[in-house]
Amino acid sequence: MTPLRQRMLHDMQIRNFAETTQQTYLLQVSSFARHFHRSPELLGPEEIRAWLVYLREERKLAPGSLGPTIGALRFLYRVTLKRDWSDEDFPFPRKPVRLPVVLSLEEITAFFESIATLKQRTILMVAYAAGLRVSEAVHLKVTDIDSKRMVIRVNQGKNHKDRYVMLSPRLLEILRTYWHDAHPRDWLFPGDIPGHPITRCAVWYACVAARERSGIRKPITPHTLRHAFATHLLEAGTDVRRIQLLMGHRSLTTTARYLKVATTTVCATTSPFDLLPHPESAPSQPPAPGHF
Repeated sequence: MTPLRQRMLHDMQIRNFAETTQQTYLLQVSSFARHFHRSPELLGPEEIRAWLVYLREERKLAPGSLGPTIGALRFLYRVTLKRDWSDEDFPFPRKPVRLPVVLSLEEITAFFESIATLKQRTILMVAYAAGLRVSEAVHLKVTDIDSKRMVIRVNQGKNHKDRYVMLSPRLLEILRTYWHDAHPRDWLFPGDIPGHPITRCAVWYACVAARERSGIRKPITPHTLRHAFATHLLEAGTDVRRIQLLMGHRSLTTTARYLKVATTTVCATTSPFDLLPHPESAPSQPPAPGHF
């Protein structure tokens, strides 16, 4: 390990960066240096710009995929190398704004009924019922389920924050059924490797298989269930600020995007078209097969 790489690693460790972030940032900087066959200390804004153009035009990376690259280079030059460079030296492409895919209650039910095993069904139900990220769901421990207070403790979620979320009485029954069947001791959902939790990939593949069996055409990932949790709470009249706390969002702006997909906000508003006078209508014709 080079002295510069060691110094950058220490800078991230001092700031308590997540292990995955540390590994990603080091990998991004290594790729940048290898591309130009020089130490990053000898490279500057022109090389950064050329690298981003290469990733965008040659490697065909989406704008959102460039985030880790730019974050790593900003950290290296501003923090570790203490270069007084502006944001313009790290051009960030504008990402297209996309709304999350939201499953209806009926689709959620059909999806759960299509999950193959009790363990897979339970962890995905936990993800939906508590609005957890997949990384939070796989790292739950048996002791995180507090049936006395009817809460689930999320230890060190995103941004190294603990939080509590509601424990649904219906979910508690399912968790007890699962516990009597599997008898987990430490991790609530143990993986194939002794002493380790189930992997995020295993949960993701369970989602893919259940979606295929259910016949639902919308894309479904574990994060889709988290989107559904927030949207269904909003449609049920839950305050946005409370949803923010349950989701563990740092900014209310992140939570507010669900206002754009909640039917209580979008569909409950009367279109001005419905306020127009009704013209004398011609005899209605039955729709042709295959049409509305």
